[in-house]
Amino acid sequence: MRRYFGTDGVRGKVGEFPMTPEFAMKLGWAAGKVLGAEGVSEVLIGKDTRASGYMLESALEAGFSSAGVNIALVGPLPTPAIAYLATTFRANAGVVISASHNPFYDNGIKLFSQTGHKLTDEQELEIERWLQQALDHGMDCVSSERLGKARRIDDAAGRYIEYCKSHFPSQQTLGGLKVVVDCANGAAYKVAPAVYRELGAEVVPLHAWPDGVNINDRCGATDLTSLRAAVIEQRADLGIALDGDADRLMMVDETGAVVDGDELLFLLAREAHTHSYSGGVVGTLMSNLGLELALAELGIPFRRAKVGDRYVMELLRETGWRLGGEGSGHLLSLDHASTGDAIIASVLILAALRRKDITLSRARQGMRKFPQVLINVRYRARQGIEPLDTDAVKATVQEAEGLLGDSGRVLLRKSGTEPLIRVMVEAEDAELAHRCARLVADALPTG
Repeated sequence: MRRYFGTDGVRGKVGEFPMTPEFAMKLGWAAGKVLGAEGVSEVLIGKDTRASGYMLESALEAGFSSAGVNIALVGPLPTPAIAYLATTFRANAGVVISASHNPFYDNGIKLFSQTGHKLTDEQELEIERWLQQALDHGMDCVSSERLGKARRIDDAAGRYIEYCKSHFPSQQTLGGLKVVVDCANGAAYKVAPAVYRELGAEVVPLHAWPDGVNINDRCGATDLTSLRAAVIEQRADLGIALDGDADRLMMVDETGAVVDGDELLFLLAREAHTHSYSGGVVGTLMSNLGLELALAELGIPFRRAKVGDRYVMELLRETGWRLGGEGSGHLLSLDHASTGDAIIASVLILAALRRKDITLSRARQGMRKFPQVLINVRYRARQGIEPLDTDAVKATVQEAEGLLGDSGRVLLRKSGTEPLIRVMVEAEDAELAHRCARLVADALPTG
């Protein structure tokens, strides 16, 4: 079991363990020990726009240097940009300082291999072993002549912009398209508008003026209110929303309606299917039933992984498929990027709209979302009692599934961070979904 690494690196509130300068320095040292032993001579470090990124960047730099590993600094860039650039520069690994869609007072550290993929469980466990040694007993330092050196890369953003544009057909442009781009005051505030503008679109930037504390603040992929209003006000063709590190994508059509990750994944899959893609699609336990049914109509296989893009990636590797994602907007198209990349996913969708010469509102009509009801039930842990395994709960779930038949489903799962049981019910009929969700929630033990 990993102690510090979660499904998306190490994350926490800045100033509190583990998001402290001391921890970051020792994590850099430990990662340098492990990766250096594997032949890594340089790591690429990028970050989002949080003010705390400067502090953590300096601490990581000191840690890697003390382990004898060189550092290349690229400044604020999307997480997927670091994954890509780690494969194109002489750097042997990538590090991202970001807490993704979290508020500014949180931050995190993720590590990528030279191939642009997250580190393996074995690598993370080995890093934790060295990290624990540093936390308990301190860290050593290589001799002065072997200390790692730091350099700054000035053309990293330009390289990534060109990489994103390369996924749009060279014979097409976005000329005549008006796009509102909500950058969440995050890592893509410069590169995202540049990509769409250089492809020919008229771009209206939104929330593209970071100040260190306004990242994800009532904007971006987690709050589409201002984007929806801007699309209507600007009479734009569509809106694009990224999160703080630009690995999540949500869109808004010309009517102001939200197009979420499940619908975007369907659009990507349908387009790939027309270009002879023969594999299937990986979603999660929370993926809308409408996605599964729409894919089935196209003859595209579908499987569900646990919630989290890490688990989607694991199932993609197991099946050999190339497309996966979550309703939250994490979208994986492994023929185009090694990790979730919101800008590239949007470019692929824009290319599909251009090829068919249709609007986003019309394109999304191929999938009908089922109403989905989510209720969080707080419970008190009792020794020897598993709340989901009681006879009363099992009987109630069976009753609800009987009411839903083949046109709905029930999902119960425990939160990994707090004593909550999440009850999710979806059905063709919204009233029936609410009734069944309440029925199951009331059967759960709360005392």
